[in-house]
Amino acid sequence: MIARIWHGKTSIENFGAYTAFLKKVAVSDYQKTTGFKALSFLRQIKNGEGHFTLITYWENLEVIKNFAGQDIEKAKYYPEDNNYLLEFEETVQHFEVFAS
Repeated sequence: MIARIWHGKTSIENFGAYTAFLKKVAVSDYQKTTGFKALSFLRQIKNGEGHFTLITYWENLEVIKNFAGQDIEKAKYYPEDNNYLLEFEETVQHFEVFAS
């Protein structure tokens, strides 16, 4: 199993609205993707900003292409993210899950 980790950052004012957006759009998008296993959305306010970390779990590296496209290292964004995020990190991280 592979864990894919993404980080995003919002203003405190957009913290709640972005949380609601992620629950409504992103979670269902992941859940309907072939090869998806599970996810954990984490959030915190730190240094006056809202931080979001998403850990998704996949059967293997190949199936991540079903969600991310051919370049699985590239972060995927929704058009609505322009309304919330302070910056757009270009890449994500992948880790092999050896115990859970």
